[in-house]
Amino acid sequence: MTRTVLLLLSLVMLALPAAATAGGFDRGAVRIDLGVARGRAFDQDYTIYGLGAGYYVADGIEVGLDYSAWRGDGPDIDQYSPSIRLVLRAGGFRPYLGAFYRATRVDGVEDSDAWGGRAGFYMAAGRGAHWGVGVAYLRYLDCDEAVYGSCSETYPEFSLVFHL
Repeated sequence: MTRTVLLLLSLVMLALPAAATAGGFDRGAVRIDLGVARGRAFDQDYTIYGLGAGYYVADGIEVGLDYSAWRGDGPDIDQYSPSIRLVLRAGGFRPYLGAFYRATRVDGVEDSDAWGGRAGFYMAAGRGAHWGVGVAYLRYLDCDEAVYGSCSETYPEFSLVFHL
């Protein structure tokens, strides 16, 4: 199964501090995000709806869980993805590194699992907001390249994060 994400754009990512003194990437901050994107699988076009949440367990260290629902003319696809992300302070930029696991469930098709990594940076977009630009790499487990052609993919990630 080969998936090509044509456009991955988060519409809204909200980080709500758990305490008045917590910044967007500081211990106690919470991330809640919603997204809509386009994708292609099984030679069908899909609209991808996403929902996710994360919690900063320490300054710059987020653990999260994201869900994506692929809906279109082909079989429904649901993806669940726990993750961890490290956000560093480096002047006006905030580089990040992360790792994630993805469980994919497709109606009428054997389930698949994958692991991946991501890297990128956040930059200030105004008071209380950051743009995020990065790249993610995904490797499917128990995948036969003779059948699927490729068992990995690399794709861009774009986000707009608000800190309230």
